[in-house]
Amino acid sequence: MGLTFDSFVLAASTADLSDEPAAREHADAIEFRMDLADEPLAALEAYDGELPILATNRAEWEGGEANDEGRLEALAEATAFEAVEAIDVELESILDGEAEGVLETARERDVSIVASAHDFEGTPPRKELVRTLTEAGKYADVAKLAVTAESKADTLALLSATEQLTSHGDTVATMAMGEVGSHTRAVAPVYGSKIGYAPVDPAEATAPGQYDLETLSRLVSDLA
Repeated sequence: MGLTFDSFVLAASTADLSDEPAAREHADAIEFRMDLADEPLAALEAYDGELPILATNRAEWEGGEANDEGRLEALAEATAFEAVEAIDVELESILDGEAEGVLETARERDVSIVASAHDFEGTPPRKELVRTLTEAGKYADVAKLAVTAESKADTLALLSATEQLTSHGDTVATMAMGEVGSHTRAVAPVYGSKIGYAPVDPAEATAPGQYDLETLSRLVSDLA
């Protein structure tokens, strides 16, 4: 079985797998941003690092750089590599039925699935957060939700939804993007969030409000 996310996993986000040695001290896994890499499948084939990989091939319409042509097929191909123990698939692709093939392939290969949703405009009402996470959890091992916080009330809604789903036995990963929500990346694990994301190099953040890897590792550890 791949990454199980039974406990918190700190993923070092990068488009360059040669960053892996620099991430080992603080990270539990590498989030490989295939959509930001020049030849992602070749990079996976050459990978000889120690950390397991969570492969993400983020669509343009969900904040990434991959166009839809061959995007999910490439993600399915990535599951053939032993180091790839989890993949991230957009919830919208799952609900549209487009991701059925990659989900089936991942399950056949015992690769864990993270179903993700991102809101770059704001934070929906708490009930909607719970509903989105619940829906994502029907299809995946981890339901991931990233929102954009515009107030402390937004962050409280996200943390409350995280605690509710976790107390019901669901496996979720949550975070609030942006300056107002940056602290949730360290605090959400206290409420049950099972994945954190941070760049090895602070200059290479892939989402607004990310801490660098060493900082997030220290904060999560201090709060645990």
